[in-house]
Amino acid sequence: MQGNAKLAAAIHRHKQRMGEEVLAVEGVRKEFPGVVALDDVQLKVRAGTVHALMGENGAGKSTLMKIIAGIYTPDRGTVRLRGEEVTLKGPLDALEQGIAMIHQELNLMPFMTVAENIWIRREPKGAFGLIDHAKMSRMTRELFDRLKIRIDPDVEVRTLTVAARQMVEIAKAVSYDSDVLIMDEPTSALTETEVAHLFDIIRGLREQGIGIVYITHKMNELFEIADEFSVFRDGKYIGTHASTDVTRDDIIRMMVGREITNMFPKETVPIGDTVLEVRDLTLPGVFEGMNFTVRAGEILGFAGLVGSGRSNVAEALFGVTPAASGTIRIRGQEVSIRSPVDAMRHGMAFLTEDRKDTGCFLSLEVLENMQMAVLQEAHVKMGFVDQAGVNKRCEEMKAALRIKTPTLYERIENLSGGNQQKVLIARWLLTKPKILILDEPTRGIDVGAKAEIHRLISKLAGEGVAVVMISSELPEVLGMSDRILVMHEGHQTGILDRAEANQVKIMELAAR
Repeated sequence: MQGNAKLAAAIHRHKQRMGEEVLAVEGVRKEFPGVVALDDVQLKVRAGTVHALMGENGAGKSTLMKIIAGIYTPDRGTVRLRGEEVTLKGPLDALEQGIAMIHQELNLMPFMTVAENIWIRREPKGAFGLIDHAKMSRMTRELFDRLKIRIDPDVEVRTLTVAARQMVEIAKAVSYDSDVLIMDEPTSALTETEVAHLFDIIRGLREQGIGIVYITHKMNELFEIADEFSVFRDGKYIGTHASTDVTRDDIIRMMVGREITNMFPKETVPIGDTVLEVRDLTLPGVFEGMNFTVRAGEILGFAGLVGSGRSNVAEALFGVTPAASGTIRIRGQEVSIRSPVDAMRHGMAFLTEDRKDTGCFLSLEVLENMQMAVLQEAHVKMGFVDQAGVNKRCEEMKAALRIKTPTLYERIENLSGGNQQKVLIARWLLTKPKILILDEPTRGIDVGAKAEIHRLISKLAGEGVAVVMISSELPEVLGMSDRILVMHEGHQTGILDRAEANQVKIMELAAR
């Protein structure tokens, strides 16, 4: 078939370049109003290798990737592709020249089929210039066979899981026969099994001679999949090393410019009276029979595999999706929580799992994002907002949480992921909560920001706040929790005290 012949030719072309420098960035600078995002940085990627790009949030990784993918234009510096200097006029130009990028936020069209998403603007045409859907489906199957992906090309994307959509994005990028493939946090929403499948695909692409730039905050992934890595810090290039030449601590020192001696600064604080008591909380088909308490100063960790129902319990507690039955008591009094307004009235705060979809209002300023949970409390007098008082508290919170932003009037979408997360935490701390529910509080942020958020959580517990912390990272749950509640497929399978908990016991309960 013609498709197979074209595919074989592309693979042969990639393999011929194996080991050659396929991408080189030199002396690149990019400045935004009030911020130097990149300052004389460099990056070199060889064909047939996986090159990890590491750095704290705000280090400049995403800015550089957007320059390489044609989204931004550098103020200074050069980009070379296959030894030739290129000027990228936009994302389509970058694709046509052999650079494809898979963004952390997937960009598929949900009501189109898988095949239509992959070949959009490149659909094969038949008689009278009409799209040949049969041929398009066949081309997709050939592509999927190459990548060992088992997805029906003719189903609509909206019916797929997040992991399957990720695979479609990868296949779409590969379909351009790209020399360079950029992956931005590709495993952030995948299970361990799905990550293993993704790594198999990456290894196959590497063997075919494609140069892969891999952005991640997960150290274990770096050592498993990357051949070499480069580190950026505060918009500057720090260095490049083979992944076999360094340790995890070496990389952290390069990323943050300092030692992080205690990633999980759990402090022993006085545990007070019961603040939150949950009995037989049930939402049919989602979770049932939840029974637990949280005391003042206590951090109750929630552990379990993806799909276990942890986030659903948090949403029920906060009234986002109210439970169908069961009771919630706060300081001994039974309460009815049918909406987030009810929850806030009872002293609850809820940091959601997905900061972009359900947390940040990306088109609004930092100040607007931070203040919106407190505008209905003491800051409204005679129908007018005491904006000066609000601004003062927000400035104090910005300083306390060390939020990196030129001003509070910067649009939040221009901040790094870690700083966006801090803004959301600040939003809820301004309400002075008695019960703080944190769903994946450090997902997708770097080790330095993680350590700061962990310290903040410990500090709040020390001030008597009752904390519920959901996390998919077992070291985080084990390091920060006083007790750990484990879930499996909507059921509570056990509660472990800090002294007895370990990864093996948690996994035994999570995989029942």
